[in-house]
This record gives sequence, structure tokens and C-alpha cells, in this order.
Amino acid sequence: MVAQSPDRDGSALLVVDVQPDFLPGGRLAVPGGNQILDGVRHLMLSDAFQVVVATQDWHPPGHASFASSHPGKEPFDTIPLHGHEQVLWPEHCIQGTPGALLAPELPWDRAHLILRKGMDPRVDSYSGFRNNWGPDGTRPDTGLAGYLEGRGIRRVTICGLARDVCVRWTAEDAVDAGFDTTLVWDLSRSVDPSADDDLRSALSHHGVHLVPLDELED
Repeated sequence: MVAQSPDRDGSALLVVDVQPDFLPGGRLAVPGGNQILDGVRHLMLSDAFQVVVATQDWHPPGHASFASSHPGKEPFDTIPLHGHEQVLWPEHCIQGTPGALLAPELPWDRAHLILRKGMDPRVDSYSGFRNNWGPDGTRPDTGLAGYLEGRGIRRVTICGLARDVCVRWTAEDAVDAGFDTTLVWDLSRSVDPSADDDLRSALSHHGVHLVPLDELED
């Protein structure tokens, strides 16, 4: 069982953006997002991980990624932003609003670190490790890799929302930062589930291990 894992030392659980705005009824609800809550809670309460980290989308009003910040644009339109394609989202996870809080169903007292992202009004931030591209053409570090390395973490296990956006970027950046990276596939959900087969292939090609929860427990 997960709770008896012999590999606890050197392992971290990353819980990505499990917030009301991404759950049913939220401003940017991910289909089936609530279905991951029991499994995520199970992992957070287990003794399988040396470190538990949560990321939290935390946007200021008028953020550049919001369709409402671009006259004539609609949610899910795309625009060029700082030299790269930017999806325009419905307003979501606005600082201090109920939808931006961490989902109350989960035991956040188990988290060693809560990392807020997307706070720069000019720049989106999908990944827990690096912001999206900014005006200078770079993707600045969030400091998460250094935090984990400083605690001797070599392996990260990722779950959360949304599988095809913030979870994907976090997982790929974790690999790029040198971590042995596992995504618990059934403890994530996609904004666009129809593209999950292509996403699975892309993540595997990038070096992310994709496992179901029951395999993680073996």
C-alpha cells in the first residue's frame, strides 16, 4: 500500500491547482474534476511522501490570460502573447475570491509548501516550476525545483487539475529539472478529454511515467 512505501525519503507529492474554480460549478470547471478528490486525499494522508507541495492559481483581476482583458475576444480564443500562443480563459482563480481557495475537501494541513502562481498580471503560469514566457522571452523559475532539491527530493508524483494544461506543464518541467516524474493518470482530468490519447503519448515521449492509482499502490 502507498502508506507503507519504502521509497518515502526522496519523494514528493505535487498536488496541482485543486481549487473550486476548476471543480464542477466553478468558473473554469474541468469535466469530472471532483472525481479525483477521494484519491488525492488518500495520497495526501498517506505516509508515502517526504514532502507534499500544493500549487494554487492566484490571478490578479484583469490578468492577461483572461478573455475579458482583450476586447472582442471570447474564452478559448488564442492570441500571440510575448511571442507565443496564449489561450484566453474565462476569469478564474482571482485573488481572494472563493473560487481561488484550495478545495476544502482536501487536508491542506499536510502540505509543506503552498506555491501560488499566475500572480504577474502580464504572464500566465501553468507550471509549478516555471512561469510561461514573459516580455523578455524567458520562463522564470518559481523556485520549486530548488526547494525540492534542497530537501533531497529525487522523485515527484503529480496529481491535480487540469491534466492537459497545468498538470502537463508541471510534469514536463519536472522531467526537464531532472526529477524522476510520475503522473497518477486517474487522479487528473482534462479540459479537453477528447485529446487525452495524444496527451498520453506526448507525456510518455517526454519521459513522464503514467500510472493509475492502484499501480502506484502495488
